[in-house]
Amino acid sequence: MKSFAFFLFTALSAAGLSAQAQTAPAIAQAATGTQTVQFKTSAVCDMCKARLEKSMAYEKGVQSATLDVPTKVLTVNYRPDKTSVAALRTAVLKTGYDADDQTADAHAYGRLPDCCKKTAAAH
Repeated sequence: MKSFAFFLFTALSAAGLSAQAQTAPAIAQAATGTQTVQFKTSAVCDMCKARLEKSMAYEKGVQSATLDVPTKVLTVNYRPDKTSVAALRTAVLKTGYDADDQTADAHAYGRLPDCCKKTAAAH
């Protein structure tokens, strides 16, 4: 009787593990449904980097955002079913920075520290 119970336990455990292995690729496939967009910004310093990356983290559908300060390019990985390129560009503008050929929101730009303004020297 003990060997039958052990066999039954082993068989059910193996079936449970194989069921988990079958669902794991579906999660990986869902995670790969992201797209990447890049914006040329008016950011000039590491404070700008922190401000933009934090702001983008609060946007719905954004998986990651990284600003390369020397090139002033913001790279955003996002889920297209949750947000759009236009919404992401608007978020950059409302943070106080230019995005591509569009000018930053004047009120948000005015609230930036002096080192983050376009007239500040890169540091």
